[in-house]
Amino acid sequence: MNTLIAKRFVALGAVLFLLGLFTGFGIPEFTNPRMALASHLEGVMNGTFLIALGAAWGYVNLSPKLESAAFWLLIYGSFANWAFVTLAAIFGASEMTPIAGTGFSASPMQEQMVSLGLISVGLTMLASIAIIVFGLFKGNDA
Repeated sequence: MNTLIAKRFVALGAVLFLLGLFTGFGIPEFTNPRMALASHLEGVMNGTFLIALGAAWGYVNLSPKLESAAFWLLIYGSFANWAFVTLAAIFGASEMTPIAGTGFSASPMQEQMVSLGLISVGLTMLASIAIIVFGLFKGNDA
């Protein structure tokens, strides 16, 4: 088990959880407060997920390259998830978030930025979780 990676997951998860809490304080100030609530929840939930994953990292059996790939993909995906939903709340973007974005719209460039960001988050998280699941089911050599 790579205890350094586990510790980094926990530490970065705590940072993301904190960002989610700070976002919650500003909900009424965003262009779209409902999307800001979603951003708050993304930060808190993704932060909790990273902390839990750090605690369970000893059960994940991956090669050093896959372990590194999983780490960086998860860190990007979880922080970018919070960041792009926060941008959607600031801009009032709604193209990729029709439920929370109802009644709001942003400039085409802002909509495209948020859309591309959220697509990258979806693909990144899917790939990283697939790697983690593989590592959880792979036999533990130690």
